[in-house]
Amino acid sequence: MKQILLAFQFLTIVPVKVSGSVSEKDIARSVVFFPVAGVFQGLLAGCVAFASAIIFPPEITPGLVLLTLILSNGGFHLDGLADTFDAISVKSSGDFESDKEKRLSVMKDSSTGAIGTTAILFVILLKYLSLSNISHFTPFTYYSTLFLMPVISKWTMVVSMFHGKSARADGLGQIFLSRTGLKEVSISTLLSILIFVLPVIFSGHFLPDFQFVFYPVLLAAMYILCRLLVAFFNKKFGGLTGDTLGAISELTETAFLFMVIIWLRLFI
Repeated sequence: MKQILLAFQFLTIVPVKVSGSVSEKDIARSVVFFPVAGVFQGLLAGCVAFASAIIFPPEITPGLVLLTLILSNGGFHLDGLADTFDAISVKSSGDFESDKEKRLSVMKDSSTGAIGTTAILFVILLKYLSLSNISHFTPFTYYSTLFLMPVISKWTMVVSMFHGKSARADGLGQIFLSRTGLKEVSISTLLSILIFVLPVIFSGHFLPDFQFVFYPVLLAAMYILCRLLVAFFNKKFGGLTGDTLGAISELTETAFLFMVIIWLRLFI
């Protein structure tokens, strides 16, 4: 139970309190339940979408959904996205160690530059347009997408922690990155697969065969994307940080929505 509460504490603004002492081992093990925190956000997004559709014009609903998701985690991942892209924009001097230290220092700067602001703008815009497009399909497709979007992004963070290394010798990110092993990523993956089945069970419908093919294709594509992002951040920063993990969450959510749209256009 402590690890579940820690997962909510790290990923949401839900005011949970963890009793007793918290060790680095407890913190690291909480990654197993990151997808569970995603379930909370997914349910919240679905409820907001349903209520908004009753009250407001359809154009407003995706905006309110995205606002809810941002507020539910305090904008933590968007902040990481902005810091990451600001750091990436640092021009290379040809010396990797010098470039790495400069980029990491830019990442720690509390101010947001033009590149970081642009990254936030485009990610939110692309998510808004994607959700607006998906809303034109069946209600099951729309609400299951809202439900699964934060789940898949939390899972990709765990996968990235498993394959990545820490760019810094200290910090919260270092605890996750140094202690996330095969056991943690395996349990997290199993939980995510079980969560993926929930929309089908509660909908009371049998999905077309191609929909069941979509899930393994999606997980495989997200896994490959994680490996590519980890390799890219290794090249730029010498590893991962808490900010790059936030960026991975935002980028994989966007990629997930793109995959849903592509799949729907190909098979529906």
